[in-house]
Amino acid sequence: MTDAFRIEADSMGEVNVPATALYQAQTQRAVDNFSFSKHTMPAGFVQALAHIKQIAALTNAQLGLLEGDIANAIADAAQSIIDGKHSEQFPIDVFQTGSGTSSNMNSNEVIATLASQYLGGVVSPNDHVNMGQSSNDVVPTAIQISSALAIEQQLLPALTHLSQTLETKKDQLKDVVKTGRTHLMDAMPITFAQELGGWQFQIEHAKLAIENALPAVKALAQGGTAVGTGINADPRFAELFASNLTQSTHVDFSSSKDFFFSLSSQDAIVALSGQLKTAAVALMKIANDLRWMNSGPLAGLGEIELEGLQPGSSIMPGKVNPVIPEAAAMASAQVIGNDATITIAGQSGNFQLNVMLPVIAHNVLESIELLANSATALADKAIATFEVRQGNLDIALAKNPILVTALNPVIGYLKAAEIAKKAYQQGRAIIDVAEEETELERATLERLLDPAKLTQGGVAE
Repeated sequence: MTDAFRIEADSMGEVNVPATALYQAQTQRAVDNFSFSKHTMPAGFVQALAHIKQIAALTNAQLGLLEGDIANAIADAAQSIIDGKHSEQFPIDVFQTGSGTSSNMNSNEVIATLASQYLGGVVSPNDHVNMGQSSNDVVPTAIQISSALAIEQQLLPALTHLSQTLETKKDQLKDVVKTGRTHLMDAMPITFAQELGGWQFQIEHAKLAIENALPAVKALAQGGTAVGTGINADPRFAELFASNLTQSTHVDFSSSKDFFFSLSSQDAIVALSGQLKTAAVALMKIANDLRWMNSGPLAGLGEIELEGLQPGSSIMPGKVNPVIPEAAAMASAQVIGNDATITIAGQSGNFQLNVMLPVIAHNVLESIELLANSATALADKAIATFEVRQGNLDIALAKNPILVTALNPVIGYLKAAEIAKKAYQQGRAIIDVAEEETELERATLERLLDPAKLTQGGVAE
């Protein structure tokens, strides 16, 4: 034994632990056993574990089951982790035991060590910090708490900000008319406000769906203990725990109505992940539309000019690329992939326990973070700052042969198609060809083919 290590013991015997580590034997065994990746459990998940240990200790003290000084020491130790301290003391790989027992014990051990230091006495990881708990209800609850907090504090505000940014941009561009596109081809005109309004509705729709998925996520597994029966937990514990946690976090948590459901399935998180995927699809659609609209600046659509943020090429001087939409699209792709992982993991509930909990935690929290950051970046560095290239819009509108659609009720589809083809072949404005090919007066054509009026729908009169 060197000064770099100390000996810790658990039910399986002795193990060498780094001398400066706050964790103990079971954490070290997990570090030794699991070296599948460089991914450790997310900070939000670790902090959620600390929330659980803090509220469990105070709840058990409230019920007369745990000495007050020990409970307070545990609560103080847990608070330091909630505050972001000691993150280096949680080294266990995401790819570990499927119940997350190793991470639960990691939290128990670190908090027990800190609490013992505060108290000047021995606080047990199992008997005190883990009192009335099992990894089998703690880890699902930590997934639920961390997901709910991240959504309430990060994702929903970010989506709201994106929606508000779109609303502002809509108002700025409400009178700007552009060529609509279907199949990437020229179509009838629309306003920028209409196009951005479609994006905004996507975001609001995704936000509402996420909000609707939250109540099930906030119904906690805590109190189910090992298999859902609540063994070794006071019958009053679950409801009181949820109430105390609500007061502490200011998020409305409740106790699950069926612990067997909450331990054996991850259906609430699978459903939430599906809505996160829908939000990712919306962000990717917006990002790709921005890329197309910005394409050029000379040989593409060139409808808008995104803010130039960095050089776009190591070999082509002056090239500037749509880096924020590209990054947001990649982040969205990752969220979609995370949902597939969560779906597979969600069906791994064997009898009374799901056994892919850590990878669910990792993926759902990564998805929430990616979506929040992508929404903010798109709002602040793409949508709020892009400029309209009015000259390009006007040229495209004037030569758009699809404007002839407005003449269908007057001259018929076949005649309109003939005029559209001729205008396209000759590269001329549709109004000039229509004046030659019909008996309609110029003033009538100007009224019928007015792009701004065509954005309002209806039948030509």
